[in-house]
Amino acid sequence: MSPQPRMVTSAERLRRLLALVPYVASRKVVGLAETAETFGMSERELIDDLNLAWCVELRAPEPYCPIDLSYEDGEISISQAESIARPLRLAADEASTLLIALRMLAEAGADGDAVARLIAKIEGAAGAAGAVSSQISIQIDRPNARGLTATLDAALAAGKRVHLRYYVEGRDEDTERDVDPMRILVVDGRTYLEGWCRRAEGVRLFRLDKVLKADVLDVPASVPADAEPIDVDAGLFRARPSDELAVLELAPDVHWFAERYPCESITELDDGWLRIALRTPDTAWVRRQVLRLGEDARVVAPAALAAEVHDTAAATLALYD
Repeated sequence: MSPQPRMVTSAERLRRLLALVPYVASRKVVGLAETAETFGMSERELIDDLNLAWCVELRAPEPYCPIDLSYEDGEISISQAESIARPLRLAADEASTLLIALRMLAEAGADGDAVARLIAKIEGAAGAAGAVSSQISIQIDRPNARGLTATLDAALAAGKRVHLRYYVEGRDEDTERDVDPMRILVVDGRTYLEGWCRRAEGVRLFRLDKVLKADVLDVPASVPADAEPIDVDAGLFRARPSDELAVLELAPDVHWFAERYPCESITELDDGWLRIALRTPDTAWVRRQVLRLGEDARVVAPAALAAEVHDTAAATLALYD
């Protein structure tokens, strides 16, 4: 006897439809059985959903244009659904759950390089929805985590220099650098090594969850006498006068960006957008953030950065032609 189908609420079915349309539209043609298995439903339930989507009329690409779909010969195709073809964004609970799980994987000894990259990308894409997870500190009692902290503690106690392989989120790359340790501190639930970075010739903070490897060198640490500890009470990220000033405009849906990153000024515009000014040592980082925000952000200045964003977006879109 086949099991009775589970009752599905209207809200659940709506969420399923909003995920189903972008899934099919982005793949052009997909198998009926494969799609049903992906969404955890029977083929009969999938056909019912497709029949419902058939009844939907959208304002784009033309006013009140019905979605064009077919599911003949076991294959599904959808078109004329551009206005809802963008994948759904993560809700706050979904983003937080995913990020917390990834941080647990990192703490449990998963591939630190890959997990750190994935966390950085999800944090960037989730925006404010992922901010909640940063308030939660995750610590798992395991030899690897204790080993890294013990290694750095030993270097501090012995006054030795350390060699770090460190993942830099802003440039999405691994770096090698020698650091003279100064102290270990916890800020906002995350543990950092503060030290004099020989590569940057300055005091820097290194998040331990982004340290891929740490080796104690048989070289005495030599922190310059004028090196001052970072005042973490004033914020971890502080701009330098030499940094580039970038001016951006943000749509209402991405106002969280102005809260997440330190801005020199924030101005409310008449149309609900925000104009923000922030300094950065790396305009490539700003370019990546604006491209992730898509149509919800635009660069006002500098002109060279606006041109870079435009050219990169145009080149990306050309790949779909």
